[in-house]
Amino acid sequence: MKAKIVLLPGDGIGPEVTQAAKAAFDAIAQRFGHDFLISQALMGGAAIDATGEPLPAATLAACQEADAVFLGAVGGPKWDKSEKRPEQGLLAIRKALGLYANLRPAVTHPALYDASPIKADRLKDVDIMVARELTGGIYFGEKQEGSEAAWDRCAYSAEEIDRVLHQAARLARSRRGKVTMVDKANVLATSRLWRRRTEAVFAEHYPDLELEFLLVDAAAMHLLSRPASFDVLVTENLFGDILTDEAAMLVGSLGMLPSASLGDSGPGLFEPCHGSAPDIAGQDKANPFAAMLSAAMLLELGLGLGEEAQVLKDAVYACLEARQCTADLGGKLGTQGATAAVLARIL
Repeated sequence: MKAKIVLLPGDGIGPEVTQAAKAAFDAIAQRFGHDFLISQALMGGAAIDATGEPLPAATLAACQEADAVFLGAVGGPKWDKSEKRPEQGLLAIRKALGLYANLRPAVTHPALYDASPIKADRLKDVDIMVARELTGGIYFGEKQEGSEAAWDRCAYSAEEIDRVLHQAARLARSRRGKVTMVDKANVLATSRLWRRRTEAVFAEHYPDLELEFLLVDAAAMHLLSRPASFDVLVTENLFGDILTDEAAMLVGSLGMLPSASLGDSGPGLFEPCHGSAPDIAGQDKANPFAAMLSAAMLLELGLGLGEEAQVLKDAVYACLEARQCTADLGGKLGTQGATAAVLARIL
């Protein structure tokens, strides 16, 4: 297979973990005989320093021509007081590429049970995929702020809801066949629209799937009390932002959390969930596993290479079991050493 992959290393530890992802792509290409054309472009604070823009036109053009895009991390205190912020580049590329569904898996592993604040008996066999609507809702509505009062408008259209429901349903069909839609339909008009659209879309297109509805407060409770009962969880922007962070606590480490942002066509954007961690940048301390698991999501969801993605995931988890990992996961390896341990299990 031939594919174009654009890497956006970004800031802080971004370049280090991006290098780990690139090494994973190279190893997979070598093992399976693929031809990945991999290039790099500037984004975030690094792009501001070089060009004055967090998302240069040349970077966007390269991404639009790619089959998939990998992002390391953006941001850092260096740009906190800048008129242009690194994070503006992330919002801009999501909009330009039409990315509306943010996918974040939460998969537990016995080697990390002790790292989670949740009791180990609740963590067995947890494999959740959260599909969060990414471009609508209260975050992007009209706002007004004063010294005595403020308001934020939350609005959704049926089209915005339907498209993320289809993404969630397709994922469920490739997994265990269950979708949980989370809303606040007992209070919010937007949530009642979400519920009506979910009922209609699943009745027409996905009658084979198991469908569950939960109010967001109940969902927050059940994510901790019965996490193994969830398969695909779909919800609006604000609720998804909160619930994905809660689900992350099940896993036990930010260093194991990948993500993907997808649209209807064109390249998806794949990135680890951790930040740029400028305090450890350049010290060979960054955990590369979230980046490598994000690379696996890129292979599977971005390029349709499911077998290759599984090989990469298996290699990461085998290293975790063997404690061939960085200090945050209880190991003694640096970024490069942990990366090399994964590659040795692929080649």
